[in-house]
Amino acid sequence: MENSSPNSKFKVINRTFSFTTNGEIDFIDVSGKLQEEVTLSGIQNGLIHVFAPHATGVLILTENDPALLEDIKEMLEELAPKQKDYQHPSNAHSHLRSILLPPDKTLPIVNGEVTFGTWQSLLFVETDVHPRKRTLIIQIIGEQ
Repeated sequence: MENSSPNSKFKVINRTFSFTTNGEIDFIDVSGKLQEEVTLSGIQNGLIHVFAPHATGVLILTENDPALLEDIKEMLEELAPKQKDYQHPSNAHSHLRSILLPPDKTLPIVNGEVTFGTWQSLLFVETDVHPRKRTLIIQIIGEQ
């Protein structure tokens, strides 16, 4: 189904969103912020792309359930244990964990709403060992 009209205007909007994490492994739900930015943009149909420009921070699309988040923590610990002798000093496990997950996600915007699947939320995952100030680059592309 096509929703474009000859009177629609294509736009590209760039925003940033900064926040502070609590350290290893912290989950920050950014779903509401994405919808807020889409609403402010006036984009009705298009895409929202979110990028975390950090070596030790990633984005995941999953259910924001405390039990599941604990399972994710355990999985990351199993795949890249903190207590292991690594070549890189102090936080090698943080970097290894971050290469397992993507630093970006793209979601559709339909009728002014960011489209998530049932139970889905977009979460930033802090893999570094200390609290950090983080920034997401948000690009909203589409028509009004």
